Amino acid sequence: MSGAESEDKAPLLEHLIELRRRLLWSLAALLIAFLGSWAVAAEIFNFLAQPLADAFGDQEGAQLIYTSLPEKFFVNIKIAFYTALFISFPIIANQIWKFVAPGLYKNEKGAFLPYLAATPILFFLGGAVVYFGIFPLAWKFFLGYQDVAGDPNAAGVVIETVAMPKVSEYLSLVITLIFAFGLFFQMPVVLTLLAHAGIVSADGLAKKRKYAVVAMFGLAAVLTPPDVISQIGLAVPGLLLYEISILLAQRIERKRESYFDDDDDAKDN
Repeated sequence: MSGAESEDKAPLLEHLIELRRRLLWSLAALLIAFLGSWAVAAEIFNFLAQPLADAFGDQEGAQLIYTSLPEKFFVNIKIAFYTALFISFPIIANQIWKFVAPGLYKNEKGAFLPYLAATPILFFLGGAVVYFGIFPLAWKFFLGYQDVAGDPNAAGVVIETVAMPKVSEYLSLVITLIFAFGLFFQMPVVLTLLAHAGIVSADGLAKKRKYAVVAMFGLAAVLTPPDVISQIGLAVPGLLLYEISILLAQRIERKRESYFDDDDDAKDN
């Protein structure tokens, strides 16, 4: 009896009990990771703020500020939550896998498992690209609008424009960009899953390559600061990921053709 057939005969209550157990394991992993992340939230924030500190350089008076008493407290909570979500994702994904795997056929398990493993890796790569590649360029670009020397106005008064970012706004911007790049790097997973389902094909993706180029640079213009280097820094990896998706789709189609050819040979024999 196949896994799918045995699951069909399992009572609904058994499914609900199993789902409850997987959810409790996931929540426990998230809570433990949150408590550990909370203990080092300040260090994590310092790590996230390091590109800004490097962009400030030796500028006198450079600092991050908060303008309400609970602001830094809630910033630490956000840092702990997002860090815990990232750390506990492999455990949560494993619990999801254990819940759905009994209802899958053997070939379905083999097709789905690599994507489950690739998702956090690609997300981490996207975050690394934005942290080491985009942040230094973007922060220098924005800080370039400062006038720390000051220009005298008509009355001879010197007016300086100095950047004093708020910790909450800085964290929101950092998290938004990290998640945007992390999700952007899921392109091979999404496209190859669509290829598995027969919704897209390698030839179709290849024919739409010119539209993909325009879409990548358009998306880069929205997600990154308005400087050419940052936009290229996102668009070029996106195009590489698109080409990788085409190669993976071709591999899937070859495997599918090989499977049907073997099946036809078995029927003939």
